[in-house]
Amino acid sequence: MATSSLPPLPNSHTEPDGSAVVRVLSYNIRSMRDDTDALARVIRACAPDLVLLQEAPRLFRWRKKITRLAAACDLVLLSGGGTAAGPALLCSLRATVERTEDALLPLIPGQHRRGLATAVVRIGGTRLGVLSTHLSLRADERHEQAGLLLDHLAALGVTHAVAGGDLNERPGGRTFRRLGDGLRDCWTAAPWGGEYTFPAGAPDRRIDAVFVTEGVEVLGCGVPSGLPGVAEDDLRAATDHLPVLTALRVPAART
Repeated sequence: MATSSLPPLPNSHTEPDGSAVVRVLSYNIRSMRDDTDALARVIRACAPDLVLLQEAPRLFRWRKKITRLAAACDLVLLSGGGTAAGPALLCSLRATVERTEDALLPLIPGQHRRGLATAVVRIGGTRLGVLSTHLSLRADERHEQAGLLLDHLAALGVTHAVAGGDLNERPGGRTFRRLGDGLRDCWTAAPWGGEYTFPAGAPDRRIDAVFVTEGVEVLGCGVPSGLPGVAEDDLRAATDHLPVLTALRVPAART
């Protein structure tokens, strides 16, 4: 992981025409089984408007655990957790929630249950669809889930959307390509910070990603190692994945 300071990533703000710069963080938090104080410090230092979590707590008192993490980061729980089999969404008070929906994906016997946490929010004059997911370890199931992800994203009925998560696959894989056919990979569009996301202690692959629909401008995307306030020790202690931070410029909604 790089230790030098990163070039500035645009801060969240709303333009006079209603368009908005939005910070989105995607993060696999391994059920908060590691150093939750370090986890909160990393999230807070990234100053996100939206957080797409994977492996959020989903069993005993899961909602209380996620809500406590959100509060420690000056955020609120938007959707997901146990009701989405792990994916969850957090948001800042900058977001006005229009609706949320959690969906469980088809279960193959013997495999982990997978799901989607989705929402539609308004930030400034924008209207943005949001989706978090954690795809299967099995290639065939993962590819099928990618198609369902695209279907659910389209069903949100919004012009602009962001989707992210733990894909369990590197760029160039069949599932990664399927998502890239319908969406734009933010790292490819505007690389910033680090590329590799796993394992946190010695990252050597990119299996976590953020995608956007056409019309959303990517201002920067990558692992925020070297971002002021993000300590290397915290990144290693928080969980076994590194987060992906993205800055987007979302056009104002027409209605």
